[in-house]
Amino acid sequence: MTRPEEGPTGPIGPIDATRTPRYGGAATFARLPRTDQVTDVDVAVVGVPFDTGVSYRPGARFGPAHVRESSRLLRPYNPAQDVEPFALQQVADAGDIDCNPFDIGEAVRAVERGADALTGAGARLLTIGGDHTIALPLLRSVHRRHGPVAVVHFDAHLDTWDTYFGAAYTHGTPFRRASEEGLIDREASMHVGIRGPLYSRRDLTDDTELGFAAVTCPEVESDGLAGAIERIRARVGDRPVYVSVDIDVLDPAHAPGTGTPEAGGLTSRELLAMLRAFGDLDLVSADIVEVAPAYDHAQLTGIAAAHVAYELLSAMARRP
Repeated sequence: MTRPEEGPTGPIGPIDATRTPRYGGAATFARLPRTDQVTDVDVAVVGVPFDTGVSYRPGARFGPAHVRESSRLLRPYNPAQDVEPFALQQVADAGDIDCNPFDIGEAVRAVERGADALTGAGARLLTIGGDHTIALPLLRSVHRRHGPVAVVHFDAHLDTWDTYFGAAYTHGTPFRRASEEGLIDREASMHVGIRGPLYSRRDLTDDTELGFAAVTCPEVESDGLAGAIERIRARVGDRPVYVSVDIDVLDPAHAPGTGTPEAGGLTSRELLAMLRAFGDLDLVSADIVEVAPAYDHAQLTGIAAAHVAYELLSAMARRP
């Protein structure tokens, strides 16, 4: 049985791909150790296989397993950020949080309890969904440790709508609920990558009133990537930052495997470049959601999501 590699004094890292082929070995994220194989955890990677909150195509419940499988390609050194994310911090796979697939309210409470349990000793979370409903309980858990946080939300959609069919907890409502509950810093939160049709102009005014600024995809095109990054950094400042990445922020050409695709999105290169600029921010936790492998092709979406996770972990390592 192959096990992750352990340095003489440092964290236990991934299985050595020069001795065990990437298609073999443990099926954990990046073939890292499980949380029960290490003593202390700086960052726990946890899956939330839940998609009862979707409004269009289902299937994100299979996202955590798909992203883990796609993460077999990751290597220990990140040259773009000049950091070894698994050597500077103990990253471990915490498995999945069990969620009731028939009761959204109970599932939300289960995610909150699970996040609290994993972060009780001070670990940060990198959560792989699952649909975007899970951002609300994750932010509730983060709020208990950090107070209101600056949310940087990468998405094609605002996710600040009020209800769907009278339901207050769906993948289109988490950031309205989070704002109403005082979980976010209304002076420092923003959306990135917004595009596509809305229900009405009121969607935008409601969103502003809830505390969000936005860098839209047309603005990224017109103002450039550097301008978008500067706007994000100026907005969040030195506040604690929670990053939430809906994979549909990417154009369907780069991420077809998602439930509500929108044309005209970011490229994988643009998204990764933005995340690389977060290394000196106070990044307290993050999620990656809405990967639906049934609609994926050649692991395009899974690989993109795995690399998003890798850049987030690298950013966390740069500012421990």
